[in-house]
Amino acid sequence: MVTTTAATPSGARAGGSRVNRWLSHRAAKPLGFVLATLPFVWLVWAAFSNQLGANPAEALIRSLGDWTLRFLVLVLAITPLRVTAGWPALARLRRMVGLFVFFYASLHLLAYALFDMGFDVAGIAEDVIKRPFILVGFLAWVLLLALAATSLNRAIRAMGAKRWQMLHRAVYLIAGLAVLHFFWMRAGKNNFAEVGVYAAVLGSLLAWRVWRRWRG
Repeated sequence: MVTTTAATPSGARAGGSRVNRWLSHRAAKPLGFVLATLPFVWLVWAAFSNQLGANPAEALIRSLGDWTLRFLVLVLAITPLRVTAGWPALARLRRMVGLFVFFYASLHLLAYALFDMGFDVAGIAEDVIKRPFILVGFLAWVLLLALAATSLNRAIRAMGAKRWQMLHRAVYLIAGLAVLHFFWMRAGKNNFAEVGVYAAVLGSLLAWRVWRRWRG
């Protein structure tokens, strides 16, 4: 029993160190970029090969929204994993993953503007004002635009680290708006199973941050 107990932390540390070495490798970022673009490539292929079902426009809009939420979960999971698993090299991927959240959110908005509204600017503006779930989703995208625009190192230097960090804490508000957008969208069909999963995961990630700040 003593040997097993003593060996477990050592094995865990060795495993964490191995993963951290992989994440530190110069190929980690290019590989992560390729993996993050695969959903987009698949959706383009599915659209052109008529694989999106009876309502391809709706399927495309929904799928892009789903991938936005998944990447949002992923970017918020980086810090807890980095701290608890001992993978500091994960921080190298955070900016890229955050930009992919904006990428898929922008495609989601673009697909809605094209397929639902036919790029009718006046109609889109009216829809944003009239329908709360569209307004909430648009506000989340505007905040993501601000974070993407200030993601470069020169923006950090220009704003100062404290102000930059305060702005980028808006990702927590974005997470709440995204879940609310998803909730209102599913309310019409009374289907909240997936909403509950995303709310629970994002809530847990935010609660971890609150707990760590309170403890520290």
